[in-house]
Parts: sequence; C-alpha cells; structure tokens
Amino acid sequence: MDILMSKIDKVQIDLPAIYLIGNEEDLKDYSFSPTEFEYIKKQISDKKKTIKINSYFKWSYIQLVDSEKEEYIVKEKLRRAAGDLYKELKENKHTEIIIVDLCKNPELVLAYAEGLALSHYQFLKYISKADEKKNFLKEIMIASKELADEQLLELNILLESVFCVKDLVNEPVSYMNTDQLVNEIKKLGKNGGFEVDIFDKKKIESLNMNGLLTVNKGSVDPPGFSVLTWKPDGAVNKNPFVLVGKGVVYDTGGLNIKPGNYMDTMKSDMAGGAAVAGTIYAVAKANLPVYIIGLIPITDNRLNGNAYVPDDIIEMSNGTTIEIRNTDAEGRLILADALIYAKQYNPELVIDLATLTGAALMAIGNQGIVAMSNVKDERFEQLKVSGNKVYERIVEFPIWEEYKEMLKSEVADIKNLGGNEAGAITAAKFLEHFVDYPWVHMDIAGSAFLTSGDNYRGSGATGVGVRLLFDFFNSQM
Repeated sequence: MDILMSKIDKVQIDLPAIYLIGNEEDLKDYSFSPTEFEYIKKQISDKKKTIKINSYFKWSYIQLVDSEKEEYIVKEKLRRAAGDLYKELKENKHTEIIIVDLCKNPELVLAYAEGLALSHYQFLKYISKADEKKNFLKEIMIASKELADEQLLELNILLESVFCVKDLVNEPVSYMNTDQLVNEIKKLGKNGGFEVDIFDKKKIESLNMNGLLTVNKGSVDPPGFSVLTWKPDGAVNKNPFVLVGKGVVYDTGGLNIKPGNYMDTMKSDMAGGAAVAGTIYAVAKANLPVYIIGLIPITDNRLNGNAYVPDDIIEMSNGTTIEIRNTDAEGRLILADALIYAKQYNPELVIDLATLTGAALMAIGNQGIVAMSNVKDERFEQLKVSGNKVYERIVEFPIWEEYKEMLKSEVADIKNLGGNEAGAITAAKFLEHFVDYPWVHMDIAGSAFLTSGDNYRGSGATGVGVRLLFDFFNSQM
C-alpha cells in the first residue's frame, strides 16, 4: 500500500485539513476568520454536509457528521463523503492531509479515514507512464485523542490486505494463472506469518478430489489446492473456523461456453479464494487469537479435447456421484472437494466465499452478499452485524428442503445444476449436500468486481469479504 496513515497529537496549521464536526461550535478553537466562520454557519444552515474553504495558504474541508441515524449508516455515509471529497483532493494535488476528529468518536474518524484510503487505490501495473497517473496523496494524518494506536494499526493492516486482494483479482489470467496464484498465497503466508501447504496434482489425485480434477481437464495448467493455517498460541477457539474460497483463475464456461460479453471480467472468478487469503493475512498480521484454516482449490475452466462435458458422471471423494448438466456450474464442484476436506478438522464453523452464480447478481445487484446457512445461531447473526458495520451487507436467502428436488438426477445421486429459477439457492443447496457441520455460504458474484466506479469501492476488484470477516473474527474475542 503506497499510502501512509498515522496519528498525530497537534494539527499543523499550514497543512490541508478535514474537520469532522457535530456543529460549527466544534471549530471555535481553530484558526478560521470571522468571515469564514460565518460562511461555515451559513452552509450548515443550508443543509450542506461538506464545506470547502480556500484560505490561500491552505485548504480546509469541514465534514458535518449526522449522528441521528444508526451508527453503521453514519459510518457508511462518512466513507462515501470521503470518497466524494477524494476527487477534490486529487484536483488540488494534496500530498498529505490531516483528519481532525472533533466528534470525539474514534469509530467515525476511522470510517472516514477508511473511505479516504480505499478511494486512493489504483491498479496501474499495465499503464504506460503510470507515474503520471498516480494519485498525489501519500499521507493521511489523524488528530484524535480518543483514537487508540491499536485501532489505527488494525486499519492499516486491513487496508493493506484489501489492496493486496484487489491486486490479485485485477490481474489478468495471462499473469495470474494457477501457479502464480499459488506463489502469491505463499508470499502472503511468509509475510503474514501463517503456514501455507500446497497440494500438487499428484496429491489432489490421491485425495480423490474429482470435482477439481474434472474442471481442470480442459486446462493445460495442473490444478492446485492451498491449505492456509493460522493457529496462534492462546486461540479463543479449540476447533478451527474454516474459510473456503473459490479459486477459478479464469472461467470460460467450458464446453457450455459463456455467450456474448458474459466472459468479460471472468479473471475475477477467483475473488473468493483471494478474499480467504487476504482475510487470513490480515488476521495473522494483527495477531488475532483466532484459529483459522483456509482452503482454496485453484484451476481455470477452459475447453479442449479432454474437457468435461454435459452428461458426464463423476464420483466425489465421499462417494457422492454427480451428473454434469452444465460445465459452467464448475465452482460448486471444486468447492465441494474443499467442503468434504474440511470435515476432518471438526470445524467450529465453515464459511465459503465464491463468485458462484449470476442469479445472485440478478437478485440484489452489486450492493451486497447473498448468503445461506444451515445454522441459525449467534455466529450467523454476528456475520450479518459485521456485514452492516463495514457495509458489505448480507442478504439471507432461504435454503428450504424443497429446493433439493431441483437437483435430483435420474442417473446419479445429484446433478450440478437446478432449474431456471432460484439459481443462487440451488447452487447453495448443492454445496449443502457435502456438509455435516455448521456452515455459511456467501455468494459474492454481485459485489466482487465492478465494471464502473462506485465511490470508495472504485472500479474493478472490491476486495469484498476481507473487511467483513476481519470484523467477524475480531468479535470472537
């Protein structure tokens, strides 16, 4: 991450500053002239939330904080206000900015700083003369007596992790193929201090991971299976939380090839796997006392003479036979291998993240995560709370038994595709067939990759899932 975020004790009068205020009286001890102060009061009375003042020797930005709504909504409004203001900071070529916390609420100043920092992200690796296009801002300083050093440290770690995940997902498959993603995960393990074990094709075959092997048949690159382990001393949980991430580095749809422009952005089909790696990196760097295992099956889904076809029947390592009805329903096959493998850990909870279905995108757009679960306890509720807090909101879909009927096969135990309706649900119902432990499925197909800019989320990869899961694991302590 090429932006530094630090805490300062004293506001430097000659530097541009953003003041977070509840009302104009919060500014009385700062160097605004009577004319400027009257202007601020007038803007506030005119319902302006963001006020800009050019004092010739410096810029001042005043952000009025509306605290009447629920805090998670206030925090999101602040992130988005920061995202809006970032455009002006860029136009004014600020290289450093101070955020002055006059609301005396560290949660709010952190949300604003987070929105500002996330707005700073750029993916310029393949841009000629990238230095000319780089954002100017290099340092964000926060003046807040209430903000703890640990809170700022965690935010810096979290931002680094999100930026890393965005980079992984934004890379084209010409670079980020199976081998490269494996190498990147190894680097994260080394830098983050967690263990990484990589299964090669021979090991995958010995484990009868036939979902992954079948999808990989059309590829020239062998598959990979990554096992990430963070097991700190004094962990609060004896049995691990297991994160499972879909790692399809590119999805053509196989022989059921994606028509038209539906193949666009399919480099992002490994966003779930990237989010798992990024989450464990953040948790390990922050030294959270939570025992976590990450499982990431990795391949591309392409087509050649040996590619799997509709009507194929495969047998999974647990003995389940699957009738292939569509080769573009490949993600659930490789996830099934990982879900079966997760059983050996006697997990506290398994959470899978996957860009699994276009149906999830069609249902709720890019504003949230479609989730289903076989548990209705405080952990699933806490995931929803964490989703609200970071504004990666969870929309719960039903996973009723009736949907199982749509997956019945005449020639095998189950088929890999339901009907035309409820595609996100039947995909989850397929995965549920392979679990006998507490489990949550999160379909991030809508929010993992944006084709146009959306405030601080930007365009391209969003890193969705990392901030949510980091907050969730923080709540376990």
